[in-house]
Amino acid sequence: MQVMWWLQALAQRNSGLFWFGILCLGGGLLCMYLAGTSTVQVNGISAWIKPMKFFLSIWIFCWTMGWLLHELNQPVAVRSYSIMVVIVMSIELGIITWQAAYGRLSHFNTSTVLYSSLFTIMGIAISLLTVWTFIIGLKFWGPAVADLPAGYLWGIRLGIIFFVIFSFEGGMMGARLAHTVGAADGGACIPVLNWSKAHGDLRIAHFFGIHALQLLPLAGYFITRTTTSSILFSMIYFVLVSYLLLRALRGLPLPKFSS
Repeated sequence: MQVMWWLQALAQRNSGLFWFGILCLGGGLLCMYLAGTSTVQVNGISAWIKPMKFFLSIWIFCWTMGWLLHELNQPVAVRSYSIMVVIVMSIELGIITWQAAYGRLSHFNTSTVLYSSLFTIMGIAISLLTVWTFIIGLKFWGPAVADLPAGYLWGIRLGIIFFVIFSFEGGMMGARLAHTVGAADGGACIPVLNWSKAHGDLRIAHFFGIHALQLLPLAGYFITRTTTSSILFSMIYFVLVSYLLLRALRGLPLPKFSS
């Protein structure tokens, strides 16, 4: 019953991001099926793993922002942002899925003018989303925000800031045309996540950094609750994720897989 109540509340808070999230969830489940049935591969794994992860991640992002932005008394700004999210993510998912269907890389693919242009378009689109997320996130520091519990509000504020910081970390990968440090992309990796077991992988810090958008507000609402404890928890989290980034830049895998 609690789940149904939450889904109904989410649909009322932001119907556009709710239904786009439903489409992304469906796309993720379809890619999950194809990953188990299709023989198409990229870098030694099913080509459908990557679009599956993107569909599911964007589903979570849409529902998170749909919920949080309801706390702002800025309906026009929220509506404009929501439309932008749907457009940008549709472009991203469309390119990734199309390339995967033909067994080709989407990111870092500069083998032809067309594929290089598509990679550039994705980079521009995601940069737009990231900057716009930062701009609308600043509104949580002003008078437009609803009266929220202190820990929850600080979780939202810092969650959005960390999301923006570690989204732009993706620029490191784009500049290098790779996410692995110390070897070529591919090789021994953690199942599904596909993070390198033997070398540095910039996707690890990227993953934990962008999902601060979910973790910090949840922690602020249910666990930390006060301003001080929410900020302290967030700073510790930031240091840990930054440590993962520094390890990756040194070519080191997750501590569990270090020799």
